[in-house]
Amino acid sequence: MTAPLLELRHVGKTYAGGGLLSRRKVSAVKDVSFTLAAETPEVFAIIGESGSGKSSLARMVLGMGTATEGQVLFRGQDLARLRGRAARLDFMRQVQPIFQNPFEAFNPLTRVDRYLYATARNLAGADGQPAAEAAADRALQQVGLSLDELRGRFPHELSGGQLQRAAIARALIPGPALLVADEPVSMIDASLRMTIVNLFRELRDRLQVSILYITHDLATAYTISDRIVIMRQGEVVEAGDARAVLAHPTHPYSIQLKDSVLSVEGAWQEEGTRP
Repeated sequence: MTAPLLELRHVGKTYAGGGLLSRRKVSAVKDVSFTLAAETPEVFAIIGESGSGKSSLARMVLGMGTATEGQVLFRGQDLARLRGRAARLDFMRQVQPIFQNPFEAFNPLTRVDRYLYATARNLAGADGQPAAEAAADRALQQVGLSLDELRGRFPHELSGGQLQRAAIARALIPGPALLVADEPVSMIDASLRMTIVNLFRELRDRLQVSILYITHDLATAYTISDRIVIMRQGEVVEAGDARAVLAHPTHPYSIQLKDSVLSVEGAWQEEGTRP
């Protein structure tokens, strides 16, 4: 049988709290389990307020932190047991991050196209500058940009929406199977957010890439997601089909989240139509 694309088995994450000499422990993530199938790409949203543990979970999926309890597996491989440069590079090619603030994702003193060329050389095997430029241009076209628009430009010369699309293009260059997008529209002007949200749906369908979408925003999660989990204080309180859970939540916290917006269904109809 084909191993799941991503599988979390009873994952927990505990941090030391209260300073260097303190023995107090803080549980950021508690007993979280879910699976993304390898055969069918999907957008899987993790929803929660600040401090819910969703970003800690994203870091573990990206291999930027290890689970204190349980296992995080990618294609059946326990990330805590990845050894060697070749294994790490292969994982980096297949799992790519998209961060919250695109202006912090790029060095302000480095031209944006240089980042794309470096990714093409280091993770996509581009041999020489022409190959790197071709790989960058292909990825940029997938997000509605072109290399000519970005060539020689610094991050501050682009809008937030353009820079976030450039960040998504950089993540696409290696041909990943999974994108981990941590609050990818929260720092973008509200008028442009749905452009990025709709782009993620298009990438899922066109490139057959799965997306782990981390957010506190119920409306965009409802619009973009196939399945969701809702987290509170490190625990999953509700999970399932996005439309069913968000239209008819059963857990008190999920109900509170829904009541905090005027209407999830109204927001969905106003912002865009789910596939």
